[in-house]
Amino acid sequence: MRNFRKILAWQKADDLAVLVYKVTAQHFPRHEQYGLISQMQRAAVSVPANIAEGSGKQYLTEFRQYLYTARASLPELECYIHLSQRVGYLKNPLAQQLEQARAETARILQGFINSIEGQIAAGRTGN
Repeated sequence: MRNFRKILAWQKADDLAVLVYKVTAQHFPRHEQYGLISQMQRAAVSVPANIAEGSGKQYLTEFRQYLYTARASLPELECYIHLSQRVGYLKNPLAQQLEQARAETARILQGFINSIEGQIAAGRTGN
């Protein structure tokens, strides 16, 4: 079994989720608790959670599917960051900080996916 805490993509995704929680708690209005806040937090948490869950799978092809699911949550989060800025919940420096963290997580996760793809192509199937 893989130790997901040692996976750089998980570490970046975990940091991103924590940042999203802090920003939404401090800068969003309470009436968004079950709206935009909830959606942003759910999308952010989905990334490290799927990496962690996939790391427990026996086969790399299974793990890869969880990585794809994690990756799919990042554009969703990007949309929420953009919307939050447009409606005035996030001012530019904070929106940029969130977007930079999201983009870095996406870049590192894609590199990890590429690595897993290479291992699969080379015939490695297990842990």
